[in-house]
Amino acid sequence: MKSRARSSGADSRLSVRKSKAEKDPNKPKRPPSAFFVFMEEFRKDYKEKHPNVKQVSVEKAPFVSKAEKLKAEYTKKMDAYNNKTAGGPTASGDSDKSKSEVNDEDEEGDE
Repeated sequence: MKSRARSSGADSRLSVRKSKAEKDPNKPKRPPSAFFVFMEEFRKDYKEKHPNVKQVSVEKAPFVSKAEKLKAEYTKKMDAYNNKTAGGPTASGDSDKSKSEVNDEDEEGDE
């Protein structure tokens, strides 16, 4: 009996709405986040200082190239990480012991 109650509840959640609820035109808008408040002021200042700059792509180019380099570096690190974790300890030749345990054994042998 309980399973029927659960399945009927799940079915009602999965049903498709036929129409959107109408928005109340008198409802106040949400306030902008701190970032949007900052950007509004920043855009005004930037346009005053750089009235001839109409293309954002010119300003964006150095950041795009930097982001591409960082993404390539990240991809290499993730590939190395995934290969390391997928292979397990046998692929890299490491034992099940952590590095600290191995170092502890080396110190005991020196004494």
